[in-house]
Amino acid sequence: MKAINLEVKRVCEKLSGNEKLAALFGNCYPNTVDTTVKRIAEKDTFVITGDIPAMWLRDSTAQVQHYLPVAKTDSETADMIEGLVNRQFKCIAIDPYANAFNETDNGMCWGKYAPIFLKLPPEAPYEAEKDETDFESGWVWERKYEIDSLCYPVRLAWLLWKETGRTGQFDEQYKLSTEKILDVFTTEQDHSRSPYFFRRENCPPTDTLTHDGRGAPVAVTGMTWSGFRPSDDACNYGYLIPSNMFAVVTLGYTAEIMRTFYHDEALAARAEKLAAEIREGIETYGVVEHPVFGRMYAYETDGMGHYTFMDDANVPSLMSIPYLGYCSAEDELYKNTRAFVLSRENPYYYEGKAAKGVGSPHTPPDYIWHIALSMQGLTSTSADECRALLDMLVGADADTGFMHEGFHKDDPAQFTRPWFAWSNSLFSEFVLRCLDDGIL
Repeated sequence: MKAINLEVKRVCEKLSGNEKLAALFGNCYPNTVDTTVKRIAEKDTFVITGDIPAMWLRDSTAQVQHYLPVAKTDSETADMIEGLVNRQFKCIAIDPYANAFNETDNGMCWGKYAPIFLKLPPEAPYEAEKDETDFESGWVWERKYEIDSLCYPVRLAWLLWKETGRTGQFDEQYKLSTEKILDVFTTEQDHSRSPYFFRRENCPPTDTLTHDGRGAPVAVTGMTWSGFRPSDDACNYGYLIPSNMFAVVTLGYTAEIMRTFYHDEALAARAEKLAAEIREGIETYGVVEHPVFGRMYAYETDGMGHYTFMDDANVPSLMSIPYLGYCSAEDELYKNTRAFVLSRENPYYYEGKAAKGVGSPHTPPDYIWHIALSMQGLTSTSADECRALLDMLVGADADTGFMHEGFHKDDPAQFTRPWFAWSNSLFSEFVLRCLDDGIL
């Protein structure tokens, strides 16, 4: 796309003198549109995650968000993003509990694709099994229910409006899907009444839910339940705090959209009431007193006194709270939480010869994520910290010219997922922010 290529040229000229960073940006910034975007029709865009031929509601949003500044003045880019929003809200209408979708009603799913993704030889024994859940559709690639899957498309629709003035995405389909989002969030405030379950056989424990596919028991807290994290790993406890925070923010967007474009005060008020209940639940049940860091947010809780103390590289994360819009980076609870995340008290924080930062239980021990380093920068209030993070990112591409998923803290040449568009996009967003803030 011409406008995106012109933006690459503009930024790379500004980065002259830092050739490695300029080369990385030149590769990473257009990666989504070059390799993962398919225009189905004028206002219908399908975006795969990279090395998996399905569209995640979360990833597809994060993959294009860094193009919004270009979309302000370029209709082709704006059309592409509007088409993605349209596709996302059609997917939500098909199944609001699903996290990833097929381009067509073709019945492809993780079980059928796993031998290809895992690079198993043809003769390797592998029995493709469908997941057990309470709804089936040929459109659905995977049905791991994650709160953030319903938040990211709302964020993209709202940002497209605010950044470009576009309003075509707010059609009847958008409103119908919004009602489904509110229904699911409300139902999952009391998961004991939910029809949703998810069981997967012959898999790691993190790929399925315990308690016969229902997940660990939870109390009613006002928060909304999530089966899986944004890593697609199962939650230990069903109230995932950063995802509930994201829900609070996007429910605020929903109320504004419903009032402005649909003049539906009842639906707007419903979204605001739900946001207030979730926020109260977060602040009542999600805040803990840590012996080292003081009052901070836990990662997960069940509302019955059990907590998960960690953070994950995938977003929403505790690190990303200001990026999500829940509070400012100067908020005391956030600063205490951030200090925990960037310490060895977080079991997925690693320090090595090549880098230091947050990893994930989704990847091997001692693997730091490029996404986490970029998010650390996007939520930092320190120019020196941002420059140090850029240096780490530039030094951790294993001379491939792209960002990856995770890499070994001592040896970036050991990495996972060489084609991971979300990681390239978030890195590009961080570079743009550094330029805008005069850090570069």
